[in-house]
Amino acid sequence: MQILQSITPQVKDAGALQISNKSRADRSLRKAVSEGDDSPLVSLCRPLSSVSCSDRVPTPSDSGNRLRHQVALLFSRTRVQAFAASAFLVAVPVFIQAPLVRLVPQVCLLTTAIWLLLGWKLLQKASTQLWGDLIIGFSWTWLAGAVYWGWFRWDPYVHLPIEALGLPIVLILLRYGKAKIGNYFYLGSLLGTAITDLYFYCVGLIPYWRALMVNPPEQAGVILHNALMRMETYQGVGSAIVLLSLLIMLGTIPLRSHSTRWWAFSGAVLSTILVDSLFFVAAIFA
Repeated sequence: MQILQSITPQVKDAGALQISNKSRADRSLRKAVSEGDDSPLVSLCRPLSSVSCSDRVPTPSDSGNRLRHQVALLFSRTRVQAFAASAFLVAVPVFIQAPLVRLVPQVCLLTTAIWLLLGWKLLQKASTQLWGDLIIGFSWTWLAGAVYWGWFRWDPYVHLPIEALGLPIVLILLRYGKAKIGNYFYLGSLLGTAITDLYFYCVGLIPYWRALMVNPPEQAGVILHNALMRMETYQGVGSAIVLLSLLIMLGTIPLRSHSTRWWAFSGAVLSTILVDSLFFVAAIFA
């Protein structure tokens, strides 16, 4: 009995010590959970509601939302918007102005004033300043296209001088720091046109150009087929490789800049490749 009495206090002390240690361990674990400890034991003890979204297994829906967010973020940048808009504005005359100017060249020419007025109005507001700037530069290319394709399309030798009609105005505006983005777009478009015309001169496609303009549409297929045969010669392929490389170089180097006007310039230069490709595709299907 005496032995039992002497052991009982020690058992009570040991039980109290275990309870104390367990309470201390519970407090330490709760503290680790609250502080965001990522050890395996703590992760098991953490409530499911406290698990962050980054701990979940990504689903296809998450990947799609992330991709859409990245694309939206990319096109929210001003210079990317200028690049995309420049590429679009170079292609517009091919699909809209070319058929319009054949039917009503006077209306197409007068539309230049509408473009200028619209650009000037958009330029007055900070939220639409980029678009107004680009439209002003685009109006010079529209003016040149209306004049050439309306009245001089049968003479390829005056194509580039007429395309440069807006060049004096653009240089004056740049001298005073006005409409820089639109003017750089015009310069890029003019440079792309000059390189395309150079290819026609080097390969000897000028006679086919003139024949395509003066002959009835029924003969267009034969003319384009003969032009394609000329393009498939060693001279045609070699010139295409050299001038295409030049276009790519002149169009990609400005993209290293963070300036919006240089991205507009690049968009106009690189989209020339797309427009030239349309002529090549038309010749193939002819």
